[in-house]
Amino acid sequence: MNLEPQLIIELAALGLSTGFLAGLLGIGGGMIMVPFITIILSARDVGPNLAVKMAIATSMATIIFTSISSVRAHHRRGAVRWDLVMGLAPGIILGGIVASLGVFALLKGSSLALVFAIFVSFSATQMFLDKKPAPGRQMPKTAGLLGAGGVIGFLSGLVGAGGGFISVPFMAWCNVAIHNAVATSAALGLPIALSNVVGYVLSGQSASGLPPYSFGYIWLPALAVIASCSVLTAPLGARVAHRLPVKQLKRIFASLLYLLAAYMLYKSLAPSLS
Repeated sequence: MNLEPQLIIELAALGLSTGFLAGLLGIGGGMIMVPFITIILSARDVGPNLAVKMAIATSMATIIFTSISSVRAHHRRGAVRWDLVMGLAPGIILGGIVASLGVFALLKGSSLALVFAIFVSFSATQMFLDKKPAPGRQMPKTAGLLGAGGVIGFLSGLVGAGGGFISVPFMAWCNVAIHNAVATSAALGLPIALSNVVGYVLSGQSASGLPPYSFGYIWLPALAVIASCSVLTAPLGARVAHRLPVKQLKRIFASLLYLLAAYMLYKSLAPSLS
């Protein structure tokens, strides 16, 4: 696979777009990157099963850089709930390692695409309906945060996302203000990405058919270009997020997730992935 100019342009456009959306919606960009990296790899003769896995792993690796850029912008506005970050991070790390080092390698690409579609659709529905949480509901204590973090880390590892598709609705459900939830989700993207990337690299060492410039399941050209571009636009997205009304922010979040869930559902049902 040659690194032709068209490929670099495609990856750069994807990086600029996902960086902005990561800052705007706190989703780490993974919900956008996975479908598009799958398309790019499939168009370059990477088998569909492997393309989905590499898209998920590469997406997660870029979140390391996107999260750092995005969370700095949110932190300057005092929007990050660092107490929640510290409470959720240990569970996130454990859940991520279990997913990326074990379950991820065992599942077929079609199964991973289906998991992606289901959980993204669920999250989109919760956000679109804008259900109001019970007035007295609060974030759980230490044990509850550990368990919630484990679920977030595990599911993020299966779909290559920064966890915002679970953590933002979860925090909103527990009466955390949406802007704080988005900012805190951006901060959680770093432990999610680091723990899962280690697993993707190790579990991908024995995979066959990997394209050139692969490091385990991670496709290095996409990581380099997307990460370089996304860090430029993530702060812009974060600034815009603080100017939008809450309902509009939720509707943008939900609409994007529905579209991408539909595409990955199609990939999960394609005969060539089975």
